[in-house]
Amino acid sequence: MIEIISDWLTRREEGQGLAEYALILALIAVVAIVALLFLGGTVSSVLSDVGNSI
Repeated sequence: MIEIISDWLTRREEGQGLAEYALILALIAVVAIVALLFLGGTVSSVLSDVGNSI
């Protein structure tokens, strides 16, 4: 009986860790999108300058 409860608790912790990784991944995605929104014009102009100089 104790083994069944232990297995159940262990599985629950693994699921919790997976949820934490998903939240971290979502936060990284949001930060990347915001960075692209703010820096998109600058990056585009730099790439255009490099392309024109070649």
